[in-house]
Amino acid sequence: MDTNYHDLPLPSGVDTAGVSTATSLVFTEGPAVGADGTVYFSDIANNRIMRLTPDGVCDVFREPSGRTNGQTFDQQGRLYHCEGGEFGPGGGRRVTRTDLETGDIEVLTDRYKGSRYNSPNDVCVDGHGRVYFTDPMYDDRSQLEMKDEDGNIVDGVYRIDTDGSVTRILQQPQIDRPNGIAVTQDSQTLYLVDSCPVDGGNRKIWAFDLDDTGTPSNQRVVVDFAPGRGGDGMRLDVEGNLYIAAGVMVSRGSHETDEVPTGVYIVSPDGQWLGRIPIPEDVITNLAFGGADGKTLYVTAGKTLFQTRVAVAGQVAFPTWSS
Repeated sequence: MDTNYHDLPLPSGVDTAGVSTATSLVFTEGPAVGADGTVYFSDIANNRIMRLTPDGVCDVFREPSGRTNGQTFDQQGRLYHCEGGEFGPGGGRRVTRTDLETGDIEVLTDRYKGSRYNSPNDVCVDGHGRVYFTDPMYDDRSQLEMKDEDGNIVDGVYRIDTDGSVTRILQQPQIDRPNGIAVTQDSQTLYLVDSCPVDGGNRKIWAFDLDDTGTPSNQRVVVDFAPGRGGDGMRLDVEGNLYIAAGVMVSRGSHETDEVPTGVYIVSPDGQWLGRIPIPEDVITNLAFGGADGKTLYVTAGKTLFQTRVAVAGQVAFPTWSS
């Protein structure tokens, strides 16, 4: 590879003391930060969603959670959940939304053309209120329903429009195994983590143009992590840079080497490596911006929710950060 990931610099504005532990559980994923600064994150192995308040109190938000994985907020402050199908029984295999004021849970979609989803993984919402989510399967694939006309399993990307209709917008062979997903504030560019942990599988970050209907085109590679462990979750800052959770500390074999060390990789929209925030734990999974100024980065990895400060505020559902 042309890039020596171990030599990427610590980005400007990041605490030189490194990340600190916000709280520790079993297997953390899916952080999302509410307008009041509360961090909601998944503890998938224990089938629950946790929350960490700004004053440091950590408690259970929902149990069971349907094996919730990725989460995000919309501009109305509603919390979206990708209920997966991995890490044990009880997976919802659907996308739901919680109204935090009333506690009401709405099922947005649990099937596509009659077939249950594989394991909804991550989710984002664009400026028009359209929801995009990924539906891979990283666990047992023998009993999946989501197949094409030839009987092949489909790992797809879907869009939920504001009228509730669902459209599959990406699938094989355009992509391999979709994971993290993010959309720009202007709703014109969609970024996708394509991470397939087999020899020769994709480790790419893709960019797509979005038209007025939310349909992707002009597929292009931003960066490629192969043959190391590719990206998992991903977020964007207000300058449009990508923050990608990727890498492992210990090689898992030829299909996922330690050539990409564990960390948050910051990449410009045109694919320039801007730096890496080292994370001292496997397996890094996801991240989210928070804090009063949007410059606190929360990172889930292994059993831990980490936090650190960064120089640029993150793109979030809420129009502005409080001052």
